[in-house]
Amino acid sequence: MPAAKRIRPLDLFTREEWAHVSQRSNLLGTGTVVHAWAVIALAMAAAIWQPWLAIIAIPVIGARQLGLAILMHEAAHGGLHSNRRINDFLGQWICAAPVGAHLGNYRNYHLTHHKYAQQPEDPDLGLSAPFPVTRQSLHRKIIRDLTGQTFFKQRRNQFANAMGLGIRKSKGQTNRAQSAREAVIPFLATNLILLAGLTIAGYWWAYFVLWLLPMATWNQLVTRLRNIAEHAVVPDHEDPMRHARTTLASWWEKLLIAPYWVNYHCEHHMFMHLPCYRLPRAHKLLAKKGVTAQMEVKQGYWGVLKEASSKPARPAVAV
Repeated sequence: MPAAKRIRPLDLFTREEWAHVSQRSNLLGTGTVVHAWAVIALAMAAAIWQPWLAIIAIPVIGARQLGLAILMHEAAHGGLHSNRRINDFLGQWICAAPVGAHLGNYRNYHLTHHKYAQQPEDPDLGLSAPFPVTRQSLHRKIIRDLTGQTFFKQRRNQFANAMGLGIRKSKGQTNRAQSAREAVIPFLATNLILLAGLTIAGYWWAYFVLWLLPMATWNQLVTRLRNIAEHAVVPDHEDPMRHARTTLASWWEKLLIAPYWVNYHCEHHMFMHLPCYRLPRAHKLLAKKGVTAQMEVKQGYWGVLKEASSKPARPAVAV
């Protein structure tokens, strides 16, 4: 299968416009990482001060944990810093490792995802191919996410793979165990540092309630919502303007579901080297030119979920 079709930036932007929206900033790139951890720290501090605020802090922290994964994604495209070593250090140790991901492994398959977006060779196709599903199926998935079942299954499999359990000795499967170890060891190391820091501060319980619990629940849900919104039930797998979706998010959706401009996914696929902090500007320019009318753009995540769960339920069979 040939690679996914591309769009030339200068077919849609003037040279001056493109120079502006494609300009990278070390300050803005590293600033987003600082912002993610600052929000997490403030949410933790608020819940430690007033424990009832944990009801708000848990989804805020879970969304920022997704934000760390998004910033790892940005680092995979070299967008956090112009210095490759700094970019990769931030992406791996400050963003990826604390949430159980690995920048190098992610970068390898993610660039393949861009090359073959929504084609049979796309390694992420399994995230979108099952949709639409029934409303009942989506409800079950959401329940598994919010009750920690998804997190437990993923971590169990990741740790089992890292120890080589259940993996046959073959050339392809050996790499799977190595990849799991490369993610598990930094995950354990950075989480031990977090636990130690909170313990020294006198709040050891905050690691479990205000870091691990958000990761096991809300983070799993919003990660699923992100995956659904980006590529599920898109109208045309061959059109580079319609094989990914931009979801116009409200302020609360940006806070709790879609941090760091991840909702501008159609623009990201059209121009994958645009820094994430320039995507809103690119969207505005394309809207002024009438280009967004040709793109896959939806208003809000609720509408996307309704479409993704629009498959009719099977009628009950009479006995």
